[in-house]
Amino acid sequence: MLMEECFLKYIEESIKNNWDRAALTDFKGATYSYKDVARKIEKLHLLFEHCGIRKGDKIALCGRNMSNWGTAFLAILSYGAVAVPILNEFKADTIHHIVNHSEARLLFAGDVVWESIRMDAIPGVDGVLRIEDYSLRFSRQEQLTQARNRLNELFGQKFPERFRPEDVHYEYDRRDDLAIINYTSGTTSLSKGVMLPYRSLWANLKFALGVFGLTPGEQVVSMLPMAHMYGLAFEFIYEFACGMHIHFLSRTPSPKIIADAFAEVKPHLIITVPLVIEKIIRKKVFPTIEKPHMKLLMGIPVINEKIREKIRQKVVAAFGGRFKELIIGGAALNQEVEHFLHAIRFPYTVGYGMTECGPLLSYDDWQTFKPGSCGKAVDRVTLRIDSPDQQHIVGEILAKGDCVMTGYFKNPEATAAALDPDGWLHTGDMGIIDADGYVHIKGRCKNMILSANGQNIYPEEIEDKLNNMPYVSESIVVEREGKLVALLHPDTDQVEADKLTEGQLAETMAENLKEVNRQLPAYSQLGNYELYREEFEKTPKRSIKRFLYQ
Repeated sequence: MLMEECFLKYIEESIKNNWDRAALTDFKGATYSYKDVARKIEKLHLLFEHCGIRKGDKIALCGRNMSNWGTAFLAILSYGAVAVPILNEFKADTIHHIVNHSEARLLFAGDVVWESIRMDAIPGVDGVLRIEDYSLRFSRQEQLTQARNRLNELFGQKFPERFRPEDVHYEYDRRDDLAIINYTSGTTSLSKGVMLPYRSLWANLKFALGVFGLTPGEQVVSMLPMAHMYGLAFEFIYEFACGMHIHFLSRTPSPKIIADAFAEVKPHLIITVPLVIEKIIRKKVFPTIEKPHMKLLMGIPVINEKIREKIRQKVVAAFGGRFKELIIGGAALNQEVEHFLHAIRFPYTVGYGMTECGPLLSYDDWQTFKPGSCGKAVDRVTLRIDSPDQQHIVGEILAKGDCVMTGYFKNPEATAAALDPDGWLHTGDMGIIDADGYVHIKGRCKNMILSANGQNIYPEEIEDKLNNMPYVSESIVVEREGKLVALLHPDTDQVEADKLTEGQLAETMAENLKEVNRQLPAYSQLGNYELYREEFEKTPKRSIKRFLYQ
């Protein structure tokens, strides 16, 4: 096998080449250099070795994003064990289930989840380490307790002089060796353990190294959960392999915390989900440009261009001012927001991927990106549409390539349903690929509703229109007794600010329904709506858990 195709080679070389550079910072907290990370990795290797962890054993990680989470993840992989990242937002029962189902022998648990974990519910685990400082929270094994107590002594024995770059050497991976079991966050069903081999991590990293164009010492803010492949691949692995400086938002990233981090760090690349962008644009930008005099000025061609440039500068400044590109993924971007970003020449692009591909399937640089699409198939990936005419007839998106998973852990039925005998992954997403190769997603197969006259209805397309209506924060379209019903969560801040009564809100929502129906064909008309006072429950990448509302 070519050295060029070894994922761990990139990690090892980055540590050696960037030895004294800043690597990881917990925002408003401590900073660790690449050599600090290497030293911690080595100590964790000694701990694993002395408590009998073998290559291929599973080690789970559950906690908020932080430097020690990233370091433990790299230590697990470079030791030859299998990482099992678990979203800290999961309920305790789900965490217990994943730890048991994955057969994890060790668990790194953060303070945010530790109190809810019951050791009697995870009998197969030898011990639990605290992510924040790697201290031992619980041990069922004398060797583990001893090794943790003697860790500094063991490290001193192994490196009696000093720990140097030439001491860093990881046994290189083989393409199909298992690297990660990543349990999906489930918008449509229960979690499944996606088995990602090293070739998947390598393919995603190799692609990013070829197109994102970042250099050692540049900075990024990590705000997406690293227990999700999108955040892990493009806010941590790629940046670490580049020699960049990663700043972790260890607290829940509210819009204010994100804004503070952007202002302080001024990241060179921004990876995010639509919800973050949409909130910033709707709350900070739209109110300004919707004032009558601004609308008038934007209608005058010469002034229009100057105003657009001013607005563009303002929006760019809100994200720190020096990023090369802002990449949006994880869900569809609202059409109104996308139209606005395109109109002001904002450097954004939309990608498409899924956990089962570790995650990237399509992307395009912002300068050539086609609005409404999610880019073209990335290198080492082939995409096709399961329909007689992939440019015009919607069908399921199928994918093949180095990045595709080997299957679902201990779930042959689900594996057989997702991977066909020819190696094509059935993504569950419906779309078309246009004449230029751009992918356009219409919705999820499972969400598609078949009308009485046999027409395919994609609820996501209707929701996109609803979400542009006055006082609508978010929506879900479902089928009830043969009729389409809109579930609406109102923008409570705006309702309160405008002092709307219950009656006025109901009147506005009924008017919204009429307006949306005017834009829809007869077969996909909405029959009614229901108001939901609480925000819809979401996965950590901010997709609505639709199955709870069907």
